[in-house]
Amino acid sequence: MLGELKEAAITNILHSQVIGRLACSNGKEPYITPVTYAYDGDFIYGQTSEGKKLDILRKNPKVCFEVDMITDMRNWQSVVIYGKFEELEGAEAKKAREILFDRVFPLSTSSTIHPHEHETKTKVDDSTRVKTVLYRIRIQEATGRFEKQ
Repeated sequence: MLGELKEAAITNILHSQVIGRLACSNGKEPYITPVTYAYDGDFIYGQTSEGKKLDILRKNPKVCFEVDMITDMRNWQSVVIYGKFEELEGAEAKKAREILFDRVFPLSTSSTIHPHEHETKTKVDDSTRVKTVLYRIRIQEATGRFEKQ
C-alpha cells in the first residue's frame, strides 16, 4: 500500500534520523549531497565548510531536503522538505552547534575505540567533524510518502 505520511509521522522521521540529502541549485544545474543533521521540531540544523555547496546556498537559499527510512524495497518512508537556507553566526551558531552535536556525536564511533579491531597505522584525525559554518533550514513545507507491504 502506498500513502501519504501525516504530520506526526513526518516529525518522527525527522527526529529519528541523522543523515539527509540537501539539494540546491545554482540556476543552471542541481546539486545534491548527503549531510548530517539534527531536527529540533522547528528547524533542520547542519554544518559545512567553504566550498561548492556553500557557494550555491549563499547565492540561492531555496533548498530541498530529503530523509528516508528504508526497511526494504516494499517498506519505506520518505520525507521531503522545501525550505530556506540560513547561515548562522554568534549565539545562533553556538545554539545550532549544541543541538547538532548533542544529537549526532553520541552516534559516532571512532576507530580508536577498539584499535585492535582496525588495521590503522596512522593516527585518526577527527578534526573534520567540526566544520566552520553552521546553518539551519527554515521549513516552509514538509511532505511525506510511504509504502508498506
